[in-house]
Amino acid sequence: MLTVSQISKGFGQKTLFTDISLRLLRGERIGLVGPNGAGKTTLFSIIMGEIESDCGEIELERGMRIGFLPQESAPAGDETVAELATSISPEFTKIYKSLRECPDPDSIERIEANERFVELGGYNLEAKAKRILAGLAFRHEDYNMPAKTLSGGWIMRAHLARLLVMEPDLLMLDEPTNHLDLETLGWFQKQLKRYPGAILTISHDREFLNAICDGIVEIAHSKMHRYVGNYEKYLKEKAEREAQHIAAYNNQQREIAHLEDFVRRFRAKASKATQAQARLKQLKKMERIAPPQSVTNTIHFKFPQPQRSGQRIVTLNNVKQAYGEHVVYRDLNLEVEKKQRIVLVGPNGAGKSTLLKIIAEIIPIESGTRELGHNVSVGYFSQQRVEVLNMERSVIDEAMDRTSGTGEQSVRSILGAFLFRGDDVFKKVKVLSGGEKSRLALVKLLLAPPNLLLLDEPTTHLDMPSIDALITALSEYAGTLIFVSHDVHFIRAIAESTVQIQAGEVTHYAGNYDYYLRKSGAESEQSGLIAGLKNARPDGAPTPQGKHQSMSAKERRRIAAEERKSAGKARKQAESRVAKAEAEILKLETEQAELSKQLEDPSSYTDSESAKDLNIKAARIAKYLEEKNYEWNLAAEELSKLN
Repeated sequence: MLTVSQISKGFGQKTLFTDISLRLLRGERIGLVGPNGAGKTTLFSIIMGEIESDCGEIELERGMRIGFLPQESAPAGDETVAELATSISPEFTKIYKSLRECPDPDSIERIEANERFVELGGYNLEAKAKRILAGLAFRHEDYNMPAKTLSGGWIMRAHLARLLVMEPDLLMLDEPTNHLDLETLGWFQKQLKRYPGAILTISHDREFLNAICDGIVEIAHSKMHRYVGNYEKYLKEKAEREAQHIAAYNNQQREIAHLEDFVRRFRAKASKATQAQARLKQLKKMERIAPPQSVTNTIHFKFPQPQRSGQRIVTLNNVKQAYGEHVVYRDLNLEVEKKQRIVLVGPNGAGKSTLLKIIAEIIPIESGTRELGHNVSVGYFSQQRVEVLNMERSVIDEAMDRTSGTGEQSVRSILGAFLFRGDDVFKKVKVLSGGEKSRLALVKLLLAPPNLLLLDEPTTHLDMPSIDALITALSEYAGTLIFVSHDVHFIRAIAESTVQIQAGEVTHYAGNYDYYLRKSGAESEQSGLIAGLKNARPDGAPTPQGKHQSMSAKERRRIAAEERKSAGKARKQAESRVAKAEAEILKLETEQAELSKQLEDPSSYTDSESAKDLNIKAARIAKYLEEKNYEWNLAAEELSKLN
């Protein structure tokens, strides 16, 4: 369905790739990997026709539909979230909008638009879009919000929903996991596993590539290599391939050295001249094996260690935090001890970043207390961290600012690990991209670390070697660490304990991420529809707080009884909606059958006005019937989840 033939592309004197070829068949799921700057996103742009290659051809199967999710900055206009999620074609978008905006439900324009909407499967698509939006943690009240009022991450989610509704033949995703929390990521991976089309994705998330890919394509050193299997199999096969290449190269080099030595020793001797000439011809005809490409070495760098602190690092008592009427925490209690490595997990909007900001005193608390332990110094990393950079300095000067006992060569080594290589270290900070500034701020934090480190999504904008370098650095770090991340590989490598945050409630798990998954049951129920709607953005309603472990048996029984009562009430309400919708559908079907008989009777057309009224009534009933069937589908689906 897609064939890339001998494509080359360069910018100025820099060559990204030369004579690369790729064939993608229906149903294949390919991960595109390689270091930052290798040309992965450029290849996507060439396939999409946004830029031209220097040479080569792109062939697409006739009539093939491509859906593309860029890494950043997908557009959003005046359309609502629901309209964006259903904008699968210009015609459908126009009809869907006209139906929503038409003030007169009985007008000819509305009826004609509804007929076309039904022909296009509009009500089924709308229901599908809302299910997908719910899976991506949108609330029901979000559907009619203007998309442009959302943050960039939520706009990207809405575009992701649009692609899943559209189901193009080829889905091209550039870093799709950047804006997803762990629960939503689990739901998204399940959708991709069931996806009927082909997938080509760029990602630095190993767990994501392992979960969905049946093939890996690597772009590195201007060449492309294809491997069968997921990311772990790619790593194993690549290591074997490189070992074979090194062995073949070394063997050939020994043979070349032996032949050259023979020519050098005996070329001038008459008795050996003929043999020397024969070996010289052999050398000229020999097809040389290319030397092994230099492999980025693991960074061996001794990071400065922070000053010692007391055993108790930070204590939060009865903390309340809200943004206006939106209560994030009502009665938050948390205690962190020395050298703990805690990962905060929970859906987007649950309050993970807010908790980091409370500890770092970035935001004030409404009530309660925050106490730091003896000799505790706090370092906080987020996107806002870039504001502390001096825009007029060079990268190397800014990195070395306030570092003590660290030489320039060591600083340049760690900068290289975080993608500042060669002359890049002499760039002014003000010309760096947002991601580059974020990486530089991370380097500064690691070069002069406090004894309490708070990191919010530190792996964003990092390629896999840089993530490994960060893991190495944090493994050597002797202080206390609390962090948020959606990179499961990074979490598993660093976290030793887990704190789950849902609807403002904090639950402690005295183990790593896998322990948390086993204990919480998150393996089998990551971001279900109801959990997504309930926990994605906690509202101001009171919620039970405190540690479950401290509850009495009577209190636990009371809460369990309330939950059963609430579940029973929700089930009865859903049953009532299903029954009501069924009764209305039956009534409409009866009216539709009677109208059909009248329309089949030739005498109905003797009066043109009467015939026109009958047709309008028939169209109106067909519209209402579609709407009631749609309502019944939603109610029945909710009921099945509650049973």
